[in-house]
Amino acid sequence: MIPMSVDESARAPTSALYPPVEPFAAGHLDVGDGHRLYWEANGNPAGRPALFLHGGPGGGCHADHRRLFDPAAYMIVLFDQRGCGRSLPHSQLQDNTTAHLIADIEALRAMLNVEDWLLLGGSWGAALALAYAQAHPRRARGLVLRGVFAARRCEVDWLYREGGASALFPEAWERFVAPIPPQEREDLVAAYHRRLTGADIAGRMEAARTWCSWESELLTLRPRWRRNGAASAAEIALARIEAHYFVNDSFMPEGALFAGMGAIAHTPGVIVQGRYDVVTPARTAHALHEIWPASQLRIAPDAGHATSEPGICAGLVAATDEMRTL
Repeated sequence: MIPMSVDESARAPTSALYPPVEPFAAGHLDVGDGHRLYWEANGNPAGRPALFLHGGPGGGCHADHRRLFDPAAYMIVLFDQRGCGRSLPHSQLQDNTTAHLIADIEALRAMLNVEDWLLLGGSWGAALALAYAQAHPRRARGLVLRGVFAARRCEVDWLYREGGASALFPEAWERFVAPIPPQEREDLVAAYHRRLTGADIAGRMEAARTWCSWESELLTLRPRWRRNGAASAAEIALARIEAHYFVNDSFMPEGALFAGMGAIAHTPGVIVQGRYDVVTPARTAHALHEIWPASQLRIAPDAGHATSEPGICAGLVAATDEMRTL
């Protein structure tokens, strides 16, 4: 789902965040398949390791993401997933799957000589945090999740089929479906995927702009931003990679993340969920909490989806503060 880095007008409230920090180390990690991942480490080199997993898929990290953690207590690691942000090659879809991303996290952990770490992920980042923790339970010290996306078909349908979020945002939905001929609207993800991966560069950019505009209008409780003009490089990567993942069911069997919760049932976790999150409605976070004995569910009563929502931002910082004692 759309990350905060694309919505530059809705930054997190600075009062809830730790002061800005700059990386003490950064670089590009060659993970094979032609992919080189941008990574950075911030805060205390001797602190508790924490990994931030951005949304999308296809979003990217932002400087404010470092500020969700106490820099005196944590070594804060951020990286841009395959094809997005400062990773190379940009918007690359080949060899870009959930399994690849899980392997990338392990490669990054080994490079940094980290035994285990706290994982913080929102939206798609929450799905990736769960997938990684289930694949490598000994490496997940704890999880902080925001706006939970569990990569189920019903969650994708909520956003991209008639009768879900479209019922709440009919004007935005009309703009979203307008470029797609009626005969293709039964499967909008597939229709957009064809355009986002097609040879028509202008059509690709228009599809990316419209895709990102639809999601952006749902992002916050009070609409603050509508994308106009040509699609940026970040939006092209976001739209292409999201469509690539969603048309392939996020490269996971249906319901796999819920089915795999037994592997991390006793891993401590905090779920921060906006009550009025229209991108990833609270029912998914609630259902996850019900099958995760070691989790806490904290509903922000006046928030939507974005990290920039004051209640979400404050809840995430409070959660990482509490996780310092793990």
